[in-house]
Amino acid sequence: MTLSELNIDASAKQNAQTWLDGDYDEATKQAVRDLMSNPNELNESFYRNLEFGTGGLRGIMGVGTNRMNRYTVAMATQGLANYVRKCFPNTEKFKAVISHDSRNHSCEFAEITAHVLAANGFHVYLFEALRPTPELSFAVRHFGCHTGVMITASHNPKEYNGYKAYWDDGCQLTEPHDVNVIDEVLKIKELKDVKLSGNDDEIELVGANVDELYMRQIEANSLHPELIRQYPDVKIVYTPLHGTGVTMIPRMLERMGFTNVNIVEEQSTPDGNFPTTPSPNPEEHAAMALAVDLAKKIDADIVFASDPDADRVGVAVKRPDGEWMLLNGNQTFAVLMYYVIKQRQAIGGIRNGDYVIKTVVTSELPSVIAQSAGVKVYDVLTGFKWIGAKIRELEGKERFIMGGEESYGYMIGDFVRDKDAVAACCMIAETAAWACSQQKTFFDVLVDIYREYGFYKEDLISVVRKGKSGAEEIQQMMRDYRTNPPQSINGSKVVRIIDYQSGQDTDMLSGKQSLIRLPKSNVLQFFTEDGSKISVRPSGTEPKIKFYFSVCDSLSDAAAFDSVNARLDAKIKAIQKDLRLC
Repeated sequence: MTLSELNIDASAKQNAQTWLDGDYDEATKQAVRDLMSNPNELNESFYRNLEFGTGGLRGIMGVGTNRMNRYTVAMATQGLANYVRKCFPNTEKFKAVISHDSRNHSCEFAEITAHVLAANGFHVYLFEALRPTPELSFAVRHFGCHTGVMITASHNPKEYNGYKAYWDDGCQLTEPHDVNVIDEVLKIKELKDVKLSGNDDEIELVGANVDELYMRQIEANSLHPELIRQYPDVKIVYTPLHGTGVTMIPRMLERMGFTNVNIVEEQSTPDGNFPTTPSPNPEEHAAMALAVDLAKKIDADIVFASDPDADRVGVAVKRPDGEWMLLNGNQTFAVLMYYVIKQRQAIGGIRNGDYVIKTVVTSELPSVIAQSAGVKVYDVLTGFKWIGAKIRELEGKERFIMGGEESYGYMIGDFVRDKDAVAACCMIAETAAWACSQQKTFFDVLVDIYREYGFYKEDLISVVRKGKSGAEEIQQMMRDYRTNPPQSINGSKVVRIIDYQSGQDTDMLSGKQSLIRLPKSNVLQFFTEDGSKISVRPSGTEPKIKFYFSVCDSLSDAAAFDSVNARLDAKIKAIQKDLRLC
């Protein structure tokens, strides 16, 4: 059977035939032929080209234009190189830095990226071994590079890999660069358009020297180093989940002065198959299970886990009843914000022009904490690239303190322009030491926050719809919400709707509309009369549509935590049921 005889998408036929006719290796061509016996998989592999989303280029590994492989990586890199050269036309020497995580084929993809950039006249700084994403972001600015590339699929399952492209400020690509880069990639119709080799003497291996400079910056973040000297034996359990965090986080904690760091041995070896967990995502209980088991065994004070590229961090804390509770990203961000703000107030470090940043789907609690101290808060679109872009916009005008988002990403200081699990783990550990100095636990600090500012509770549901038909279904769901928005949710009237795609903020009671001064994005938010917030957005990196829920109540005293928590959980479930999501 030939491709023309298969009942598949026309674009898939054309793309697959190009690979069969082009200058691809024979093993790849045979893999395409093998897919002819599975038309659905052939269609999924070739019906489109991978696109840049909020996290860059990301997909399942395998043959095809819609898969991560050596050829899609090479073509993406050629497009990136072409675009960089257009943006900096008078540059004598282009520079780029490349790193990778522990995923299968990550090292290979990093090397291919380096070869293509070198062949295009770039001096390439290639990390000699796996390194965390935040160190790559730091290195872009340190070396004065025009671009950088991190090969990683972050916290996705083992079948995935990805390609995060960075601009000269160490931030992931934002508009118009993200769209323009993919436009350049789409201009490359054949593999012969890619410069695959040449000038390899321009590839320079880097490692320990950058590590040292990066660690110095994190060390300078500390707001209360004497606390660590007083409480160095805070009992920490850490797991890198088979990722890059093991190269940096234990070293950094030791350097900060923490002497009781216990690593989960079963997950300490970098391994792209992630053999001890179904998903290397610190947001999930299964990924944290071994770490929590160790914490129970040794009676630890706090647990944290970094994802494979060490930009996200999950936290577990011990409750007064001895049980362990996993914090969500909003809770960890709130505690970090509370500690940083309180310490800056104590040392007289809050001044006019200080600001923090959060994403629009993140809890309002960090904003309440910051604003109560006179610190300005900026909301940006989902994705840390928008936090980095805002920092660049305000550079030299105002002073950035910290930023965060609900999906377990935090950034303290601006020497890195992406979420940073290494720096976050150090600040979390310092916060735990501060809690000890107050005869409290990390959990106690969270409860104190709820008592002072209100008990905010959040949840997230992701509805997965895979493939081309799934993508179309997700878009139809968004159209339905726009054309027929809910009038009430869980019996509470919808009083405000923000549509970030149209840029309209609508007061549903008065009908008054105002403009949202943010880039267009396919996100909807519904605010109800009882203070609930529901956000809806398709994922930029995964085949899913996400629903974010936030509700709030007062907490009179610590003893009421469980009852208020249960009441808020029930409210979220009722909202989800009303929206037919459960």
